[in-house]
Amino acid sequence: MQYSDSSRASSAAGRDSASEGKVVAAYGKRLLVEDAQGQRQPAFAARRGLRLVCGDRVLWRHQDAGGDLAVLERLPRSTELTRPDSRGRSEVLAANIDQVVVVCAATPVPDPFIIDRYLAAAEVMGAEAAIGCNKSDLADTAALDMLAEFSRVGYPVLRVSAHAGTGLQSLLRQLADRCSILVGQSGVGKSSLLNALVPGVELATMEISSASGEGRHRTTATTLYHLPGGGTLLDSPGVRDYAPALDDPRMAAAGFREIVAAADHCRFGNCRHMREPGCAVKAGVEQGQISARRYESYRRLLRLTEDLRPRR
Repeated sequence: MQYSDSSRASSAAGRDSASEGKVVAAYGKRLLVEDAQGQRQPAFAARRGLRLVCGDRVLWRHQDAGGDLAVLERLPRSTELTRPDSRGRSEVLAANIDQVVVVCAATPVPDPFIIDRYLAAAEVMGAEAAIGCNKSDLADTAALDMLAEFSRVGYPVLRVSAHAGTGLQSLLRQLADRCSILVGQSGVGKSSLLNALVPGVELATMEISSASGEGRHRTTATTLYHLPGGGTLLDSPGVRDYAPALDDPRMAAAGFREIVAAADHCRFGNCRHMREPGCAVKAGVEQGQISARRYESYRRLLRLTEDLRPRR
């Protein structure tokens, strides 16, 4: 659908009478916006360059009777979940998130380095983080040992099973009164968890599919749902790999809370914790106080960020 320059000018002129809403799904140029009354309506960005993602707070107005909503502008974001694009530039995946919940499962085999990177993204953007182990009834000793590593660093680890219905109340308490996003590898059962946590979610996704014009619903775009006990939950597509987009390689250390704590005791204030003498982080690894695997995860994220930097 094409909109004229006069339509865009009309939208800009109507900002003073615009209403506030929230983007609950974004499919390229097509949006679904929830108004103050909780009604969800199709919408479009009223000007070029206005890039919106799920969770964005926006100002909108009616374009014409019975037409889609015209989103005039995006309000400031409190947080952004990002990843680097093919050119190393930051791509925002979702906005205004209070908590990142990394879902893993017995199958596929959990990748602790992907979990690390989602946790690092939460640390860097100032959000809380937790881990949900789905299919926990199938988890083996190795998987549970890996999760214990995250518990020792201070992250809540919740063992749940969408199939058996166990652990769901604990997860709901973790999600209550927050805007959380479910992230993780493909096949870990995020959709099954969503179905167990949100009553009537199948009807809601059908409505979203109809409003967006996407046909049968699949988790191809991040979508926001309301939880019965309070709070909102964003369901995101599964990934094969993930890394946060960091403006400076030095920010990689900020994503690992145990490294942040140890870095106060490094000899040099700008220590990268690689080959510098008097590094308290490396000493912590050697003494078993910092996980060698987590330290290797930090090194990988640092090198990745350094490699991406020349592409920008």
